Amino acid sequence: MLPGIGLAKQSDRDQPMNYTAVYTEAFQKPNSVSTLKGKVQITQGTMHLSGDLAKIYLDADSQISRVVVTGHPAHIQQLDDSGNLMTGEAATLDYDNVHGIAVLTTDAVVRQQGRGQFSGDKLTYDTQTSQITGESNGQGLVHGTFLPKPRPAKPATATAPATSAAPTAASPAAAPAPAAATSSKQP
Repeated sequence: MLPGIGLAKQSDRDQPMNYTAVYTEAFQKPNSVSTLKGKVQITQGTMHLSGDLAKIYLDADSQISRVVVTGHPAHIQQLDDSGNLMTGEAATLDYDNVHGIAVLTTDAVVRQQGRGQFSGDKLTYDTQTSQITGESNGQGLVHGTFLPKPRPAKPATATAPATSAAPTAASPAAAPAPAAATSSKQP
């Protein structure tokens, strides 16, 4: 398990889900599956899914329970509650709309703005807890990069005025001033 990469915007799942595609066979009845093909674009709040083919699953209450998108690659992006962008891509995205869990499989990559990047054969991203789990098949490895938290800029320090510097080799030393001539008059 890897540490979280940011919570997805919690209000997204309360928004309507809109889509565009070249072809659709859609049903809005209990326990049905709608199919979208060609240039699929799905939005729900700040979440955006895209790919070549999508299946939208409705539960017994005709609510969207799951969306599976495939593509070359399929893509997901979403803002978290702090306004940071999360993006992900893989051959297949399986998004559980009830629990807010996205499973990205085959050449999976997840990037979190300002926080890091993870890649592997399978990445599971929980949008409610911000936990990400990575797995690899065969000889592959899960890769991750954690970005350091930016440090606040240091305040500028006032510099002291320049004082006369010692002569350098490039500038010859000034010759000493001649001593003032004194005259001694005797009365």
